Amino acid sequence: MTPAAGRAVRQLRYGGPEVLDVTRQPAPVPACGQVRVGVHAASLNARDWHVMRGEPRVARLLDRGTFGRRAPRELVRGTDLAGIVDAVGDGVTRWKVGDPVFGEGSGAFADYALASEDQLWVIPAGVSFAEAASLPLAASTAVLCLDETGLGEGGSVLINGASGGVGTFAVQLAKTLGSYVTAVVSPRNADLARSLGADEVIDYTASDFTRAGQTYDAVVDFVGNRTLRELRATVRPGGRLVLSGGGVAGEGRILGPMRLLMGALAVARLQPFEIRFPQAVPTSDGLRRISQMVESGAVRPVVDQTFALEDVTAAIRYMEGTHARAKVVITVT
Repeated sequence: MTPAAGRAVRQLRYGGPEVLDVTRQPAPVPACGQVRVGVHAASLNARDWHVMRGEPRVARLLDRGTFGRRAPRELVRGTDLAGIVDAVGDGVTRWKVGDPVFGEGSGAFADYALASEDQLWVIPAGVSFAEAASLPLAASTAVLCLDETGLGEGGSVLINGASGGVGTFAVQLAKTLGSYVTAVVSPRNADLARSLGADEVIDYTASDFTRAGQTYDAVVDFVGNRTLRELRATVRPGGRLVLSGGGVAGEGRILGPMRLLMGALAVARLQPFEIRFPQAVPTSDGLRRISQMVESGAVRPVVDQTFALEDVTAAIRYMEGTHARAKVVITVT
């Protein structure tokens, strides 16, 4: 039976967190191949504030499937979710009503959200809804980026943004590979990076890792706040530079992190190392792999703060202004 309505965080124009409004709207109806999830928790990602603000502006031209002229095409924010399957559409065979799932959907900052059946997986044993909601995009991105480094036992990797949502997973994954991990973080996040397995921690407020003269087999950038000229001084010949930075809120409003990506694409073939540009999309197979890592203890989700659905504007202000460590989660039910 379809619920009559539920709460949803809606956005009718681009702007800061003040453009978000918690309202009530009819519960979405799953189409063929979709399921409806009764959302218990959802997590914030950098792309949520990018879409909310319509920045970087160039994205409005390049991604017309996401960005409209004055507002996003999907008016309810949020993609990462965890909850209980509430209804299934035609053709769905993998899930049934009552299954506890996590993954990626549309309009996740709501009581009810839709998701493709092949972008969900069963919540790992012993993991809360809030922890499960922190996994989909961040852990998928970390896995893909570490795969792209090509590292194995004995390799060295520097992770810029090691205390962020993706970085906290990447540090742990790099250690499971047997790599020597150098984490670039703020002073308040140094202990967190060490607790996740970092062998060395660089305080970016006291030392510029691009001028230290140290090079690594791989450098993974999850921030996007350095130039290619700065980063290439840190990668050994024959190594790999992996770029997946989400940018910094309030900076680079025209091009943002795309400035680095476009510049790197233009000169990638001229470098004495490889440059990789992975873009993660959570899938059932990928989420199953992540679930197995969590259940084995190889990685653990780290949640910084939780906010109620009605406090979503405060949650985004916290993420934008505080450079939150690990994941920020919205609790729905």
